Amino acid sequence: MLALSLGACQWTPEYFTLVLENFIGDRETGSGVIPMKQSRSWWLLVIVSLAVMIPFMAPYMTLNPDSSRVEVSSRTVQFPALVAHIGFAFVAMVSGFMQFIRVLRQRHPKVHRYAGRVYVASVFISGLLALVVIGYVDDFSKAVSFLALTLLWLITCWKGYRTAVRRRFDEHRIWMIRSFGITLVAVCARLMVPVLFLTYYVLNGLTVPGGRETMIDRVLNVNIWAGLVVELVLVEWLIVSRYREAKRGSVDV
Repeated sequence: MLALSLGACQWTPEYFTLVLENFIGDRETGSGVIPMKQSRSWWLLVIVSLAVMIPFMAPYMTLNPDSSRVEVSSRTVQFPALVAHIGFAFVAMVSGFMQFIRVLRQRHPKVHRYAGRVYVASVFISGLLALVVIGYVDDFSKAVSFLALTLLWLITCWKGYRTAVRRRFDEHRIWMIRSFGITLVAVCARLMVPVLFLTYYVLNGLTVPGGRETMIDRVLNVNIWAGLVVELVLVEWLIVSRYREAKRGSVDV
């Protein structure tokens, strides 16, 4: 797994705090005051995530199985579980973003903690519902990709929760960054679709063997894997690079 071993470096609470502050842009100004404005990149990520997920969710919010983007074989079990899974996943994404709002963390720590609890509960509920939905996925490769994604989502969130309960807040921050990265796989996987279309076209000698429908089917069988790999690489790269920056900064100081 791409996860960085905690034992490989000297992960002190001070370094973890610096890593997190770098991740969300909480760098001190010359006056020693942390600015309360969110970074542009943070707002861009929020806007793109909402722009991707709201249109995707819309058909399911009608509670009409005929509007489902996936084939529904059970209107009494599969579809209700699918709708609830999507709804709680959206709550997890929104509450996850709230964890990085500086005003909440700095001035309203109770709100920050409650949002964290909402995030954890939403991930667990959505993840367990996903296991039900996976049982109705006919394609083996697609089912395995959703299963891998779900298990990693539950495991990273559980690790984040347990380290917080044990008051190991240094490790807690890192695990929750990993967990939220996996939460955003739903966004990343959809953004990867045009890239995968182009990759499919190029790898097949600038042709589309089997036609457009075959290409779409094959791309949608691998986009979850692609999104998961991209998110894991980005999150681990972020953690390692920010740790190194924080370490160099603390040594210079």
